[in-house]
Amino acid sequence: MAGGKNIRVVELFAGVGGFRVGLEAASPRFETVWANQWEPGQSGQWAYKCYAANFGRDGGQANCSNQDIASAVGQVPPHDLLVGGFPCQDYSVASTGARGIEGKKGVLWWSIDQIVRLRRPKFILLENVDRLLKSPAGQRGRDFGIILRCLWDKGYVVEWRVINAADYGLAQRRRRTFIFAAREHTRFHNRLTRLDLEKNGGRWLRTGGFFAPAFPVEASFASPARTVDLEEYADLLDMTQRFSAPFCGAGAMVGGKIYTREVVPQRAEAQPLSALVERGGVDRRYFIPEDELDKWTYMKGPKKIPRVAKKTGHAYIFSEGGIAFPDPLDRPARTMLTSEGSANRSTHVIADPETGRLRILTPVEAERINGFPDGWTDTGMPERQRYFIMGNALVVPLITRMGERILQV
Repeated sequence: MAGGKNIRVVELFAGVGGFRVGLEAASPRFETVWANQWEPGQSGQWAYKCYAANFGRDGGQANCSNQDIASAVGQVPPHDLLVGGFPCQDYSVASTGARGIEGKKGVLWWSIDQIVRLRRPKFILLENVDRLLKSPAGQRGRDFGIILRCLWDKGYVVEWRVINAADYGLAQRRRRTFIFAAREHTRFHNRLTRLDLEKNGGRWLRTGGFFAPAFPVEASFASPARTVDLEEYADLLDMTQRFSAPFCGAGAMVGGKIYTREVVPQRAEAQPLSALVERGGVDRRYFIPEDELDKWTYMKGPKKIPRVAKKTGHAYIFSEGGIAFPDPLDRPARTMLTSEGSANRSTHVIADPETGRLRILTPVEAERINGFPDGWTDTGMPERQRYFIMGNALVVPLITRMGERILQV
């Protein structure tokens, strides 16, 4: 990426543009030439409309397609960097019904794979839940192994890291898997290809790779090294049937050889919620009525509830621990979910700094927790959708740091 030329970016599963916001904050050289956002079954298409409203302002071009990516692959123009936070619902290992890369959402990986095959971007930067490394529940690691195999087959080297935003000074405890891949004949590919991963993989993950300069780690590791050789599997079908591997939260792959370890982040002091809350008269609709406090206390509290399994008739005790109520203002937020803002156990509740009364977060506070500008989602969508979108969104400052690394590598 030397020479000061613009870096042509394609953004898939764009949401409200978290990758674009983060990359453009890193450098004006990042030029989004095309994006795609489509929410199946949603008539409002609120995220797409938000993307178009924000990036189409002042006569600018949103360059965003609003159709199923599987039908839009042929529209994707040539580009240097492919980015996307591909949908993750089917990667939940907590659900026994999750089908991973075979599920309704997981199959969207194959659209990414097709675009990579057709357009061969120099670099790829993807985001997913940390559970991707262990999906599906019955064959741990298979889905991530298939993704690595697809990229290896197309001539890419790969590095990945699970990053908790709060570990690096940000205001949310949100763990996500980030995957960076580089094509043949790039400097990054050449550097990693010359490396003996088995001997020097640890040093690469600590200091020499893509992530460590922006997200430093301690010299010691939290696990021994593990290696996997994809050449032991004939093809993707063979991997689908037999592959299982214990992937750690950091690793690299070159030539089908995989090196993975658990790294220990050099933690920075996280920004507390108190730095982000609105001041100056929050609307009363965000405050919890006195007659609903008992309901919230119960939702947030620990529980042991006798239940009977519908299929087997087996009796069991459903247990869950308590959640801080209210959420402490001197700590970063918990992971925001798509249910944020509703009467839900996972919804944040804070003591309003000015009145002391309990309330939920405002949409602007939810935007701030993810690093978006105030009012980014205030584009005509229902307020419930503003919370939903932020529950799906990236933590933007992480992408800015990765954009700066792309300029360096």
